[in-house]
Amino acid sequence: MRLAIIANHSHSSGTRKNKHPSKLLSNFDIHIMGSLDAAFVVEPEHRLNLNSAEVAEGVPLIDLSLYSAQTRENLRSEICRACRDWGFFQVINHGIPSNHRDRAMELAKWFFGQESAEKIKVRKNEVSPTGYHDGEHTRNVRDWKEVFDFFLQDPTVLPASADFEDGEVMRLANRWPLNPPEFRDLLEEYAREFENLAFRLLELVYTSLGLPANRLNDYFKEQTSLIRLNYYPPCPQPELTLGVSRHRTLSP
Repeated sequence: MRLAIIANHSHSSGTRKNKHPSKLLSNFDIHIMGSLDAAFVVEPEHRLNLNSAEVAEGVPLIDLSLYSAQTRENLRSEICRACRDWGFFQVINHGIPSNHRDRAMELAKWFFGQESAEKIKVRKNEVSPTGYHDGEHTRNVRDWKEVFDFFLQDPTVLPASADFEDGEVMRLANRWPLNPPEFRDLLEEYAREFENLAFRLLELVYTSLGLPANRLNDYFKEQTSLIRLNYYPPCPQPELTLGVSRHRTLSP
């Protein structure tokens, strides 16, 4: 089982500050100045059509401030219905300070706003699956985005082969940039806050099914949770491409 904590943010020129790099560049600049590269073009039948988009009404809203001995059962019932009828829900009043989120977004914007030469210093490679990447493909179409990935557990230990009985393992370490200086410490702290929130929610899901609150916690002792930052640069022809094409999320 894999826990995905994703922080998404878009480029906004109105939020630039003097402490950020004076010239913000990305690997997509060459495409912004000219026509869209064919590698990014999505088939017409799968492009975003805002005129026919449907708005989902009634998405479940779970308010964790209501969690108490008196209201716990009602909260469990709400989560049970959300999981059964929708498969997801939105959480509010979860206890993660908004200033932590804002600072994480600010640092992420700073990182992605650097020149390409700086970002590729921590680019993913055949040895390390973490770090910076700007060439991800979905359904054989290049995504209009840049990403930065890191494991929650550092190092993360995985089997070295498909043969689990051979006992060999490999240790994968995160790749962190030197700048901005507090990038690593803040994002690791922010990720731990999300991890704690995830366990709180899992306990509510377990108990809503009549299971002990810690029924599956042991399965996360050697977890491979991956945290991703997504950045979607401005696009010269947004009607032709997508930040990420249609796909299914990771399965256990």
